[in-house]
Order: sequence, then C-alpha cells, then structure tokens
Amino acid sequence: MVVDKLVRHADIGLLVIRVFLGVMFVYYGAPKLFAGPEGWAKLGQATSGFGIHAAPAFWGFMASFSMFAGGICVALGLFFRIFTALLFMTMVVAARMHFQKGDGLFGAAHALEDGVVFFGLTFIGPGRYSLDAWLARLFA
Repeated sequence: MVVDKLVRHADIGLLVIRVFLGVMFVYYGAPKLFAGPEGWAKLGQATSGFGIHAAPAFWGFMASFSMFAGGICVALGLFFRIFTALLFMTMVVAARMHFQKGDGLFGAAHALEDGVVFFGLTFIGPGRYSLDAWLARLFA
C-alpha cells in the first residue's frame, strides 16, 4: 500500500518541515534581531502579559535571537530540541500578546499554529537527515 511506503520516508518529511519553518523564522527574525535595542525593547514589551516588566530589551533580543538563530538551527537540525523549545516559548508569548491586544484567535493563529508545531517537534526530534543525527553517528 502507498501509505506504508510513505512511512519509510518520514525523515524526508521532517527535513521538508524543518527547512521550510527554519527559513521562514530566519526571515521573520532577521529584521527583529537587527532592529537594535529600541526594536528589542518594543518587542520585549510582549512579556508584560505574563507580569514581566523588567528588561524588555533583553527579552526582545532573546525573542529575536530565538527566531533568527533558532530558524537556522531548526533548518539544519542542530541543537534542534533546544531551539524548538525556545521557539515554542516565544510563540506562547506572541500568542498571548495578540490576545492581550484584542486581535482574537484570528490574530494569534499564526503564533498558536507555529507553537504547536514546535512543541510537537521537540518530542519528535530532527530526524535522520540532520546535523544532530550526523554528530550522534560521528561521536557514537
């Protein structure tokens, strides 16, 4: 059966998902990362929805860094679970921000969808075609 044969290629599916999501997050994260301290402070204000009002520039930088560097690492499958967990947390904050602004489910949908994907990928792992898998084979 065709479906049974596709299961054998699940790692190719993970590769496609990883590369697409990674590239998109580099694209989204680059302008935020290179916005500098003023941009980071504006972005970091999203943590106020969780009662965190201190150091918005730091939190904005961390979100920008997780999106940009995380996008690269997710695409490559390097430090995969660390960055998918960071990206999940970033998307939780982004979704909360949208709800707090009154954007509703429609406004928060992108962050919610990406957050769920990153949460699931944290458990699944990067697959066979990743730098994490290559390094594991190299040092095994």
